Amino acid sequence: MPRGILNLSNDELIEWCLEQGQPKFRAAQIRRWLLQNRAESFDAMNDLPKSFRDVLNAEFRLFESEVIQHQIATDRTEKLLLELSDGSTVECVLMRETSRRTICISTQVGCAMGCVFCASGMLGLKRNLNCGEMLEQILRLDRLLDDDERLTNIVVMGIGEPLQNLGELLPVLDVVTDPAGMELSPRRITISTVGLPEKIRELAQIGKPYNLAVSLHASNDQLRNELVPVNDNIGVDTILAAADEYFETTGRRVTYEYVLLGGLNDQPEHARELVGLLRRRNAHVNLIPMNEVETLPFQEPTAPRTDEFVAILEDAGIAATVRKRKGADIDAACGQLRLKNQPSSAFDAQTEE
Repeated sequence: MPRGILNLSNDELIEWCLEQGQPKFRAAQIRRWLLQNRAESFDAMNDLPKSFRDVLNAEFRLFESEVIQHQIATDRTEKLLLELSDGSTVECVLMRETSRRTICISTQVGCAMGCVFCASGMLGLKRNLNCGEMLEQILRLDRLLDDDERLTNIVVMGIGEPLQNLGELLPVLDVVTDPAGMELSPRRITISTVGLPEKIRELAQIGKPYNLAVSLHASNDQLRNELVPVNDNIGVDTILAAADEYFETTGRRVTYEYVLLGGLNDQPEHARELVGLLRRRNAHVNLIPMNEVETLPFQEPTAPRTDEFVAILEDAGIAATVRKRKGADIDAACGQLRLKNQPSSAFDAQTEE
């Protein structure tokens, strides 16, 4: 059965080409078609010999996943639900803004972090995605762009905890940033984490200026333990210390993600506590009004409460923005489309545990 060509590293692809009696440069041609020219098939690679394209068709598949749902919002945000070779599903998203074309990819099937307001982890963690499965999300979304559009940013903020799968993620980002790959600057890539201190330090030592986004969501440990259960074994101060080290090592300002849950973590006292945590740090706060999910008991904050929260931060000299809602008329919340497409028996089994 044909295997996924995206699972091969550059060295492995070179070796395979040599085994077929082809010159080494054939691997560079194939990768250029895959990563830069948006080829939809091996047959489209018209600078390869026809006989060699036939071998590629026999040995490999361009993409291993299947698109089982493709949603397009009125703002031209596009969301794909992909079924992987083992029947698992993941989501990825293309977001269009005036001068940006940003994609969001997933790193795991499900999530083990257990954030109580997030649809991504409601069925727990099934497994990590491999390099090919993550790269495939990027390339599928890139092929949704028009001929005159170019990918400008990648956010690793989809389903899963990226730093739990760093070993598979980093080679993908190497391909994306390689001049012979997709030529994207590391400064255009943001990696999100719930806050795993040792992994944050490991990422800092990679030596690439990736942007780090820490999903904080609470201004004190008591509240964060309720919203983000893994915090019970970590603590906000420990996370902030690791983030400080990331800034010192990379020179990249850390963003703190904060989902505003109406009546729960959006009060003025929470904003003031957040000021106390971040006042002396080079930080940016990205406020995210809760994107309501049918099966979760959380509400979007009111506009006045959101404005007040922002004002308290800005008055204290802390940069803050409210994330624009993209794809509001589709299943915009991370993990929501995947959750809707799960068999009801899977959800029932999870809720009974």
